Amino acid sequence: MKASIDAVRVAGTPQGPVPVLVLGVEGEDDVVPIFIGFEEATSIARGLEAEDIGRPLTHDLLLDVMEELGGRIDRVVVSSIEERDDGQGGTYIADLHVETPRNSVVIDARPSDSLALAARTNAPIEVTESVFENGRDDREKFAELEDIREVAGDL
Repeated sequence: MKASIDAVRVAGTPQGPVPVLVLGVEGEDDVVPIFIGFEEATSIARGLEAEDIGRPLTHDLLLDVMEELGGRIDRVVVSSIEERDDGQGGTYIADLHVETPRNSVVIDARPSDSLALAARTNAPIEVTESVFENGRDDREKFAELEDIREVAGDL
């Protein structure tokens, strides 16, 4: 299923504020929220803004190295959710599809890292049907949350 990054927001939880990446899925009203870390959230927001801040951050560096070696990101697929043993939800799994001069490779990666790279390259994003069905939530629950850029200040 084709997806896109709708927003990077901050949700209030009993443990404090937590960034949430909101994936919109083409043709669906519901979204797939993925809770991530603050560093990854600000990196994704920077990638979406395509702002050059001078020296490369980790995701910029990885992308620069990949491109210097002749590779390019073909797509990102959020492929599964692994249930946690403690019953506290699940861990999202992503596959980073990369074209290299020799062949195509699929790299197991965290969704936050994969999506930070996709934000920088406009690479297509996909979610599997099972991820959508198991992770879907009401778009309105996330629409009113603060944008990470408002919370983090000047990125």
